[in-house]
Amino acid sequence: MSESKVLSRKSILSGAYFEAFAGVPEGILWSLEKIDASLGSAMKSRPANGEVWLFGYGSLIWNPLFEYDSRERATLHGWHRSFCLRTIGGRGTAEAPGRMLSLEPGGFTVGVALRLPKESIDDELRMIWIREMVTGAYSPTWADVTLVDERKIKALVFVADPSHPYHESNSDVSHIAPLISAASGPIGTNVDYVRKLQSSLLDCNMPDPYVNALAAELDRLSAAKNA
Repeated sequence: MSESKVLSRKSILSGAYFEAFAGVPEGILWSLEKIDASLGSAMKSRPANGEVWLFGYGSLIWNPLFEYDSRERATLHGWHRSFCLRTIGGRGTAEAPGRMLSLEPGGFTVGVALRLPKESIDDELRMIWIREMVTGAYSPTWADVTLVDERKIKALVFVADPSHPYHESNSDVSHIAPLISAASGPIGTNVDYVRKLQSSLLDCNMPDPYVNALAAELDRLSAAKNA
């Protein structure tokens, strides 16, 4: 099945999306009830003005899937991109685990802030939660982000949960590049994710040195393999 069919609004809303994580142990894979409970808990801290913004720093930049009525370049201080999440579903397997993107404390991240339409907030949020919290590997957090005009808004950010069983402490480029180069799953290859991430960041004029270094190391590994 192609990536576009696995990672789509239709697959998420129908439940077919869960099939991409069939190899994840039952104790790790979250049920819809647990996902809904997490969403309900996060909404208790929703901003008083009723607006819901989501900060995208990975695939939400190029393939958000949810509807939004405003998209702004934004900076999140205090967190940096890190491929610290081991994955055995989606873009990896138990035999060849991959690494997916999260945010860890320190530094800053430039991404996009996406505002959900008020008339469909509940439906869009549930789809986002199913997509992002399928294994509960993130900690949904309300954080201050700064827009290009210096306005500060509260936005939902999915950051790393260091207590999760799939959280990895070593996300150095030299360590993760060989893992990423060998990993693939129902959604696609792990390398393809890195390529799309780098391309989308460059297209938006917000390059990330860590992502660039990882892409360069993947190039080196590929060239060495094909030499």
